[in-house]
Amino acid sequence: MDLHAAEMRVKELHQLLNQYNYEYHVLDNPSVPDAEYDSLLKELQKLEESFPYLKTSDSPSQRVGGDILEAFQKVQHKISMLSLGNAFNEEDLRDFDRKVRQAVGDRFSYVCELKIDGLAVSLRYEDGMLVQGATRGDGTTGEDITANLKTIRSIPLRISEPLSIEVRGEAFMPKRSFESLNKAKVEREEEPFANPRNAAAGSLRQLDPKIAASRNLDIYLYAIADVGQTGVTSHSEGLDLLESLGFKANKERKNCENIDEVIQFVEDWVEKRAELPYEIDGIVIKVDSLQQQEELGTTAKSPRWAIAYKFPAEEVVTLLKSIELNVGRTGVITPTAVLEPVKVAGTTVQRASLHNEDLIREKDIKLGDYVVIKKAGDIIPEVVNVLEERRTGEEKDFHMPTECPECESELVRLDGEVALRCINPKCPAQIREGLIHFVSRNAMNIDGLGEKVISQLFHEHLIKDVADLYRLEKDQLLQLERMGEKSVDNLLKAIEASKENSLEKLLFGLGIRHVGSKAAKTLAQQFETIDRLMEASLEDLVAINEIGEKMADSIVTYFENEEAISLIRELKSYGVNIEYKGPKPVAVENTDSYFGGKTVVLTGKLEQLGRNEAKEKIEAFGGKVTGSVSKKTDLLVAGEDAGSKLTKAQDLGIEIWDEEKLLEELNR
Repeated sequence: MDLHAAEMRVKELHQLLNQYNYEYHVLDNPSVPDAEYDSLLKELQKLEESFPYLKTSDSPSQRVGGDILEAFQKVQHKISMLSLGNAFNEEDLRDFDRKVRQAVGDRFSYVCELKIDGLAVSLRYEDGMLVQGATRGDGTTGEDITANLKTIRSIPLRISEPLSIEVRGEAFMPKRSFESLNKAKVEREEEPFANPRNAAAGSLRQLDPKIAASRNLDIYLYAIADVGQTGVTSHSEGLDLLESLGFKANKERKNCENIDEVIQFVEDWVEKRAELPYEIDGIVIKVDSLQQQEELGTTAKSPRWAIAYKFPAEEVVTLLKSIELNVGRTGVITPTAVLEPVKVAGTTVQRASLHNEDLIREKDIKLGDYVVIKKAGDIIPEVVNVLEERRTGEEKDFHMPTECPECESELVRLDGEVALRCINPKCPAQIREGLIHFVSRNAMNIDGLGEKVISQLFHEHLIKDVADLYRLEKDQLLQLERMGEKSVDNLLKAIEASKENSLEKLLFGLGIRHVGSKAAKTLAQQFETIDRLMEASLEDLVAINEIGEKMADSIVTYFENEEAISLIRELKSYGVNIEYKGPKPVAVENTDSYFGGKTVVLTGKLEQLGRNEAKEKIEAFGGKVTGSVSKKTDLLVAGEDAGSKLTKAQDLGIEIWDEEKLLEELNR
C-alpha cells in the first residue's frame, strides 16, 4: 500500500472506530460486534506501525495505554474547580432554597443530577482535539493524567466541532468492573479496593496507562467550565451541548420548578440508587440560569448556586447467624457477627464487627437475632441495633470464652482494657497475624505475600517467624498450591526488595506493642539505626516529644527479650536494612513554619494529599499530628465529610482550615 492509500484508509478507520466507539460506550447501542471493532483496530495499528507519521494523538489506537510515565506534571486550572456545599436533610435543602430566593427572587428553576461517586476531572480541547486531562486536585492545581484519561473510551479524543473548550466530569468505575477487579485482586491475594471510588482514583493515578486501560473506567460530563462563545445561557442547555459534541452526560437528570420537586427527586433516588450500574452518593442541585448563577456568586471554596445532597448511610435488616472469634497479633479476641448475606450500599455484607464483649452486652445482642446493619461511611459494616420485637424466644445469649480459641490458653482482661486477651507468646494465631502484619503495605510491603499465602506457609511449617521469610527458597515455594514459577519469582524479588526498606518500615513490622507507623518513623528519625534504639533507656525514649511512658516501657521491654534480640540478629544476617533512609525531621527551633510546635488533627477526605502524605508534610515542618481533638489541639484540617471532630473543634474554638488552605501553607 502506498502512502496516499494508507493515509486515506487511516482516515476512514478513524471515522469508523470513533463511530463504533461512540455507539458502544456513549449510546450503549453498538451497531457492529466486538470482533469487527477489534479487527479494524488491529488494521489501524498495523498501518501506524508501517507509516509512523500517520499515528496522531487522537487516533483510536491511543486508548490502549502508552509508555510508563515518570511522574505526573502539575496543572494550573484556568477556572477553579470548586467543591460543593453539602445538605444532609430536607431542612438543609429548604435553607439553600431560601438563600437563593433572597438573592435572585422567585423566578428561577433547578437542575437535579445524580452525584456520581468517582473522581472529578477536567478535559481541555483545542480546535476540537483533546490536549489535556487533569484531576481536580485542590481546585486550583491538579495533576496531568491525560494518558490515563485517554484510555476511557467514552471520552472523545476529538469532538464533533472544532471548538476550544474545557469541560468537567466525574470519572468512575462501574459496579461490574469493580467486582471483577476485586475478584482478580483476591485471587492474586492482594488487598481489594474498599469501594469503586477508591478504585477509580487509584486507576487514574497509575504511572502506567496500561493499568488504567485494563480497569474499564467510564465518565459522565456535567459542566462546561467557560461557556464563552457557545451561546449557552443555562446549565441544562450546556448538558445538551455536551451530548451534541459527543460527550456522555447522565440522562438521569431533571429540571425542577421548585424545591418540593427537588425533594421528591431526592427521595425517589434514595430508594432507586441500588438499581444503578454505578455508585452514587447523593444528588447535585444547581440553579439552571447561568446569569442567576453569576448573580449568586461563590464563596472561597463553594458556589452559592449549587449544593450536594448527601445520602444517609443505608440501613438493612438481616439475621445474625453466629459469632466468630478472631485472635489478633497482640492477642486481643475480637467477636465478629456472621450474618445472613445482605446487600448494603451496593455490596454484599456477610460479616460485621462487634468490637468487644461490652458492646454485645450494651446492645443486648443474641444469637438468632434480627439486627439492623449499616455501613459506616458506606464502607465498614456495623451492627446498629437489635429488633427485639422480632424475637421468638429461640434466640440464645452469647458468652465470651475463658480460653483462647486457637491455643486454649486462659484469656485475661488487663487493667484498664475492655478487650479479652490471650497472653501466650507462642499462640499460633498471634504468630500468624504477626507475620501478616509484617508483610503488610505500611510495614515491609512485600507484594504477593497476602493473608492466604502467609497462612499456607505457616501451616506447611515453612515459616515460624519473620526471619524465616528471608530463608524461603524457590523449590519450597513451587511445591505450594497455586504457586507457579512466575509468581514464585515475583514473590522472591519482592522479599529481596523489602530488605532495602527504611528502618521505620521494619520497626512497625515488628509489631512492638503501642508502636504505630507514625511512632515508628519518629523513632527511626531519632535513633537512625536499630542498634541505637535497642540501647535506648526509658528516659531516652520518654524525652522524645511523641513517645509516652507506656510506649517507652513497651519498647524497652521488647528489646530486653532474648528472642527479639536473636530475631534482629537474624534479620541483619539476611541483609535486612536496619538504618533510617528518609529525610531528617525539620527541627522546630530552626524553622519559621506555621506548624512548628503545633498540634494538628486531620479529619474528613483530603482529595489532593491524602492523610498519610499530609501527616508527613506537616511533621516535616515541625508539627505534631494527632488523632483526636482536645484543648491542646492548635489546628484542625477538615476535608470533605468531616464529622464529629469538626463539631468538637468548633465548640472548643480551635482554628479550622480546609485542604486548600493547608496546601497554600505547605507550599509557601
